Amino acid sequence: MTFLLSLTLALLLGLAIEAREGGQARPVSLRPRDLAIRLTGYEWVMAFWFQFSWRPWLAGVSCVLTILILTIVSRLKRGIIGEPLVFSDFALLRQVPRHPELYYTRPLSDPRMAGPLIVAFTVVAAWYAIEPTILPAEPSVAVLAILALPLMLVSSVVLSGEGKAAAALARLFPAPALDVDIARFGLPATLLGYALRWRAHRRIERGVALPTPIQRADAPVIVVVQLESFLDPVRLGGPPLPLMEIIRERATLHGRLRVPAHGAYTMRTEHAVLTGTDAEDLGFGVFDPYLTHGGHEPTSLPLRARDAGFETVFVHPFHRDFFNRAAVVTRLGFDRLIMEDDFSEAPRVGPYVGDAAMADRVLAEVCARSGPLFLYGITMENHGPWKPGRLPGIDDPLAQYLTHVRNTGRAVEALLAGLEGLRATLCVFGDHAPALPNCRPGFGGTATDYAIFRFGPDAGGGGARRDLTAAELGRQLRQIIALPGEGESLALPPS
Repeated sequence: MTFLLSLTLALLLGLAIEAREGGQARPVSLRPRDLAIRLTGYEWVMAFWFQFSWRPWLAGVSCVLTILILTIVSRLKRGIIGEPLVFSDFALLRQVPRHPELYYTRPLSDPRMAGPLIVAFTVVAAWYAIEPTILPAEPSVAVLAILALPLMLVSSVVLSGEGKAAAALARLFPAPALDVDIARFGLPATLLGYALRWRAHRRIERGVALPTPIQRADAPVIVVVQLESFLDPVRLGGPPLPLMEIIRERATLHGRLRVPAHGAYTMRTEHAVLTGTDAEDLGFGVFDPYLTHGGHEPTSLPLRARDAGFETVFVHPFHRDFFNRAAVVTRLGFDRLIMEDDFSEAPRVGPYVGDAAMADRVLAEVCARSGPLFLYGITMENHGPWKPGRLPGIDDPLAQYLTHVRNTGRAVEALLAGLEGLRATLCVFGDHAPALPNCRPGFGGTATDYAIFRFGPDAGGGGARRDLTAAELGRQLRQIIALPGEGESLALPPS
């Protein structure tokens, strides 16, 4: 009876929390089936906590607090990048203590973080001592009960991927539709349902055997640089950037780039460009393509380049473990990785390696090449958050961003100058808009800016504008990598 009372109160409070959060924008669906699924999600949360204590009131309070915390975090995330909490975000939790500066939080050693955690652990420990367990008194029965509940939870997860359970789940969640599903089924049930759907349809691609690299006599250079949080600063109310005028006059192809997210999720844009895969083709893997495939993409851009005889180099002046990037990009087909350890002596602008140093290293790799080179770089200088103390004498977030974006412009200009006279292609693009106070979700859709420059005898004229998606840009680059006479061109995609 105590358990049923605790469960009932937890369900009602969870429903009240989500109803208040949704308000008029996302009202709670009261259809019987939708409500049943929502409450089932709450029950899962309750069962998860109950298995650790077998104390009904502790489990009930933990359930309500979990729903409250998930709702608050989801609301904050929605306000910054326009998307609620998704299941793949939990895979990133291990990165938060390692890189708190990237997640708008503080290190665990900070008293403002450590204090509440210590209080929470103390309260839980005291609760264990105060509330009696409802485990059976008989030791053998108690052991069976302790084992049975987690086994039941795990078994239900395993069985959800096949048979009638999988079919029913597919009918509930046929394709990602976050706002609709959260309004119908609630955040906990949607998180769980999406995770189960992702698990059931996760495909690990295996690399295929590639032919022996072809030694090309023309030794072309293809440099692709993913610019952190880059877009035309005029769109933010900033001054004109000289680079944008150069792009309009000289770029073989340029325009707005529609990317998969606003203000974050670099890996989504990165994956789209490196694979040419549209978001709608990823299913529930769309939220974190690297988590889904881990870099096992046999038709990726670097593998295609390697097949065409290029050395493939990846340059990114940040930690190798972030997004598990070193392992992922190696599987994607990069022969050599140049990451933060290789920039130990490079000057920093704010907390990160400056874009000028990044451009210098890219050009050094170009000069040292012994044959065709495909280099993919990712800048870091203009990564958020933009907080007071980041740059000396500049505390305004927009002013900090504009300072960094000027450096980005100069770095790209240096790349343009360094590639003159070579048979080369340079592609630059913004991975997503910056998460600034004056650049909230809905700003310009999810569009950044991109440009492709050609050098050498095949350079052609400049000034062609065409707006693309990140995946379409990836497909453009695949054409450039093709061997001479095998489709090397800048054919424009249909509108």
